[in-house]
Amino acid sequence: MPTPSPARKHTFTVVSNDEIADGIFSLVISAPELARAIKPGQFVNIAVPGNAMSLLRVPLSYESADPEAGTVTIWYAVVGDGTRRLSQMGAGSTSDLLGPGGHGWTVPEGCGRALLVAGGIGVPPVLCLARELASAGIAFDVCLGSATAGKLAGVEDFKRLGAASVSICTDDGSEGHCGFCTDPASELLAQGGYGYVATCGPEPMMAKVAAASADAGVPCEASLERMMSCGFGACATCAVETTGGMKGACMCGPVFDAKEVVW
Repeated sequence: MPTPSPARKHTFTVVSNDEIADGIFSLVISAPELARAIKPGQFVNIAVPGNAMSLLRVPLSYESADPEAGTVTIWYAVVGDGTRRLSQMGAGSTSDLLGPGGHGWTVPEGCGRALLVAGGIGVPPVLCLARELASAGIAFDVCLGSATAGKLAGVEDFKRLGAASVSICTDDGSEGHCGFCTDPASELLAQGGYGYVATCGPEPMMAKVAAASADAGVPCEASLERMMSCGFGACATCAVETTGGMKGACMCGPVFDAKEVVW
């Protein structure tokens, strides 16, 4: 797999920034060049104003891009000072970002059906992939996991894209199956018929999906979350242990072949 070129710097303007679930926001930005260049599974590294002491950008995956409108939609969870300040950026606010970063999903040629497994804020890059699969006429099933019903996002989006099935799991049982989305994912894989698996979410969840995929003999890719401080391979803060040694998620990921990751 070729190493991507370093991300470029883009200025952007906020179009909207709305809370779509408990603590989860949808940020729409106007960045025409980025919208034309970014591919499913890649990420952006945003400079968030409001704290002169904060030097690091915030790395985020994206949910969709509209090249004609010149917009990119990014879903994110408020989990710290950076994302808290990001949630306060209203329409018309401006800043800059580095992107598109890394490389994204690689669906095998001839794949007729895919299984998508996402947990928590791992939904955006998987939903972005679902749009690509739908456009290519590739059938897909979805397994979604969340701590509680209030934090679920993307369910209706997957359905509108034509998902053959959407299995919902919550830790507290407030919606769908009470438990983890790895359970229905393992059951579906055992039934067979898949040519590809894509997963993003908590690392223990992805490790289980990777193991189930390997047992079923199905290629699996995982989008890993790391603190990609620089976004262009210089700082080594986003290292991932792989069977081929340590690799930076910002350049060699964030999407990795699951069988190469040392879980």
